[in-house]
Amino acid sequence: MAAKKLAKKPTNKKGTAKVKKPKAKQLNKKKSAKKTVVAKKKIAPKKITSKKTSIKPKIKKVKVEKKQIVKEEIKTQNPSEVKKTRKSSKKPLITVAPLPKIEVSNFPKNKIKSVLLSQPKPADPETNPYCLLGKKHNLNVNFRHFIKVEPLTAQEFRLQRIDILAHGAVVLNSKLGVDHYFRMCNEMRITVPDSMKFFCINEQIAYYLQKYIQYRKRKIFFGQGTLVDLVDVINKNKTEKFLLPVSDVHKEKIVDLLDELKLSYTKGVFYKTISANLSDIKSLNDYDLLVFFTPAGIKSLKQNFPNFKQGNTRIAAFGHTVAQKVKELGYRLDIFAPNPLNPSMSGAISTYLKESNKR
Repeated sequence: MAAKKLAKKPTNKKGTAKVKKPKAKQLNKKKSAKKTVVAKKKIAPKKITSKKTSIKPKIKKVKVEKKQIVKEEIKTQNPSEVKKTRKSSKKPLITVAPLPKIEVSNFPKNKIKSVLLSQPKPADPETNPYCLLGKKHNLNVNFRHFIKVEPLTAQEFRLQRIDILAHGAVVLNSKLGVDHYFRMCNEMRITVPDSMKFFCINEQIAYYLQKYIQYRKRKIFFGQGTLVDLVDVINKNKTEKFLLPVSDVHKEKIVDLLDELKLSYTKGVFYKTISANLSDIKSLNDYDLLVFFTPAGIKSLKQNFPNFKQGNTRIAAFGHTVAQKVKELGYRLDIFAPNPLNPSMSGAISTYLKESNKR
């Protein structure tokens, strides 16, 4: 039989079989099918977002319900109970009596050439503020202690039955108080613990503690000239028992303030003040300015010079009690410190000299 002839497949020039290309219509159909699939995938997350948005208002409703419950609970409470909680949250107000106003005289500010300070001579005159004032304004500055301090012995102190270590804080209102507090501790062989707190009326007394203790390692607080400045700090340490070293002649206002604050404190006499013998001073009128720092110094002036007439001699006083004592004894007050402009006596004298010693 004659072999049947096979139909020849179309070939390229190279001899490979030709592949039929899909028509353009078929390609467009495939592309459109892919787009529909992608479109379906894109639509799916939109449905999820719509579910999330539907959850949000439910959460808001729950929050509103909680607030309503809290309000209903507050309404059910008695109004008296609510007021009590508010009162306990507030700090109790302490009314401290204001210091009296000190009026300075309008006496003519004549030139000052010589000054007498009722203090002992400084150990280092080059750093003393009054010696520096003398150099600046060409003044003759002299120092003379108007009072004599007699320390109490350990036996005399024991008669007061005061246990120093039973106190966790000390109130210091003068450098003499600092000296005699640590002197008594040494005589009684008491070591002051590091936990002891010191409350000083001014910065000078606070830094003076460096003579006996390391300043950085202790809890030391100071005011701007009065104990009233330390009321807030003292209230934070109300649990402590305070010790107040004083002289036999001291300021009762500090004691009154401690009573108003309702503190547990002990007032201990550590030294005595006596008027010094000032017979070596021939006449106080030789000085243009007399400066006093304690009420006992003014008393000594009156005792040693009962016939003294002030005249052109100016008197300066540091502290309210000293200024009041000056007026009580019939003297004129020309310079007062601390004041809003000058917290120190040296600063108050300096401002006065700028006006009195004008050329």
